[in-house]
Amino acid sequence: MIRHLVLVLGDQLDRRSAALDGFDPAHDAIWMAEVAEEATHVWSHKARIAIFLSAMRHHRDWLRQQGYTVLYRALDDPQNGGSFATELTRAVRQYQPRKLIVVEPGEWRVLQSLKQTAQQLGVPLEIRPDRHFLISIEDFRRHAAQRKQLRLEFFYREMRQRTGILMEGKQPLGGAWNYDAENRRSFGKSGPGIVPRPIGFAPDAITQEVIRLVEARFPSHPGSLRDFDWAVTPEDAERALDDFIENRLPLFGPYQDAMWTGEPYLYHSRLSSAMNLKLLDPRLAIQKAVDALVQKHAPLQSVEGFVRQILGWREYVRGVYWLHMPEYLERNALNAHANLPAFYWTGDAEMNCLREVIGQTLRYGFAHHIQRLMVTGLYALLLGVAPKQVHQWYLAIYVDAVEWVELPNVYGMSQFADGGLMASKPYIASGKYIQRMSNYCAGCRYKPDKAVGADACPFTTLYWDFLMRHEATFENHPRLGQQVRNLRRLSDAERAAIRRQAAQLRGD
Repeated sequence: MIRHLVLVLGDQLDRRSAALDGFDPAHDAIWMAEVAEEATHVWSHKARIAIFLSAMRHHRDWLRQQGYTVLYRALDDPQNGGSFATELTRAVRQYQPRKLIVVEPGEWRVLQSLKQTAQQLGVPLEIRPDRHFLISIEDFRRHAAQRKQLRLEFFYREMRQRTGILMEGKQPLGGAWNYDAENRRSFGKSGPGIVPRPIGFAPDAITQEVIRLVEARFPSHPGSLRDFDWAVTPEDAERALDDFIENRLPLFGPYQDAMWTGEPYLYHSRLSSAMNLKLLDPRLAIQKAVDALVQKHAPLQSVEGFVRQILGWREYVRGVYWLHMPEYLERNALNAHANLPAFYWTGDAEMNCLREVIGQTLRYGFAHHIQRLMVTGLYALLLGVAPKQVHQWYLAIYVDAVEWVELPNVYGMSQFADGGLMASKPYIASGKYIQRMSNYCAGCRYKPDKAVGADACPFTTLYWDFLMRHEATFENHPRLGQQVRNLRRLSDAERAAIRRQAAQLRGD
């Protein structure tokens, strides 16, 4: 007989978790389960499966070292039932706990499954707030209720004022709330030069065992484990943070939107997976970045840009997710119904930019935010891919993907499927944007300035086609109106030619 069965999910590996409050080793136990359902709910990248399993096993061992009783079901246990509901039901029937305790899950589907299972078993389920975040779900609801329209900028300012981070009294440090306009530099023709490669972590015995298990159990899943070197413990996550602060934060700001062939990381942090698994406290990441500013190691534009991603955007998308689920998943404001091209799963794209970014993603399970937004996301948006298919790909393919953060980024920021609920406009551009921000076009047979013809860039063709298809929707839009006016300079013959070429790209 157990008093409390504390459920620890794969993205809740916080050693200071609220789930552990009041834990009594004499009467309580922790329950953790690796289940195939979570790897196959979407066709998950091998590295995504491996990072979850390895981090979970390391956390299990740490808990046991601290004296916690941990009931752990491994994926390769012959008795594993394959789903949370099956495994939780078995544990409850065996140990008959008086109550189940869990921290707020990161996915609506998982939350509903836990609630339903607990109800069917007749066991109370206590859901505790997730202290990892800097604002609670209820506080975000109050913020949203006070505004006619949600916008990151207003939320971010409120969070700065609330926490005092990068503030001088009531004013933002340096006189501006953000330095986004200064953080859009490209490398030019000379390229980035030598960029310090992020620290990697050689797989230890636990991770090696997990890699073998994933290769054996999920051989047909996308991606590779050949380069797996992700942080899977809090200690390694903090080392990765220190490495970023020391070697890449100073130039992160100006070059955070730049891309370059053969450079998957550039000045980016590679910390999102550790943060989303709760191996790394966002407060620590923010504090160390601010310390670097105080010590004059990194400029304000870089520190503010990094802080905004964590204090602003990360907290904002979580709030949007829980405010609007489950109906958010069914939104399709642009009436997009095309299928996701098969090359998203193979990397066999004719366009060099897509081949480069998807190939990198399949190899590492990683792409930085501009590669996601303005290459893979942009192409799907312009092509008119059904947003749910785009969402499933992003959730499956990146090691840092947990639905609370991935879904609003895809539906709100990348695909504009929510119709402007989260972002003020769809982020659309022609091939010229990719040419300006990278060297991808130099190795491509397509010409970014051409919309029609055998060598026309598909991004450019689809950009004009997108504007034609949605001309009435955006002609009076304050941020897209000029692009629609540019469209009206095209002759009827030019429009017809673009439509024909776009139809060929879509396979109409």
